[in-house]
Amino acid sequence: MTFDTYSMEIILDHYKNPHNKGKVAHPALQNKEKNPSCGDEIEITATLDAEQRIQDIKFDGHGCAISQASISMLTDELKGKSFQEIMKMEKQNVLALLEIDVAPLRIKCAMLGLRVLQRSILKHEGKDAQGISLSEI
Repeated sequence: MTFDTYSMEIILDHYKNPHNKGKVAHPALQNKEKNPSCGDEIEITATLDAEQRIQDIKFDGHGCAISQASISMLTDELKGKSFQEIMKMEKQNVLALLEIDVAPLRIKCAMLGLRVLQRSILKHEGKDAQGISLSEI
């Protein structure tokens, strides 16, 4: 089994058996967005601890294997992270989780979950949530 084959199996496993699927009760963060270019849609809900770190996070939505596996993997990684750490995350952080070369047309799919969460943080802080555009990826 090659490394790419192994990584694809992990992606398909997250797609078929997503981690943290659903909604948290009484979320402090909540945002739902759609990737207009492909129709993928993700809603994120999260609770925070006393230090404003992600205590629990779940997602709901539909889309391709890349978008759903990406947000499944991200929700595993984001628990305990501060707003500052999450806002610094970029494309290479997400692609490192997927461990495969993602075609340019699929980059927006891979990044959708992170952008939805980053916009929810901006909204929570009363800042301009449109500051992060999916087209800037």
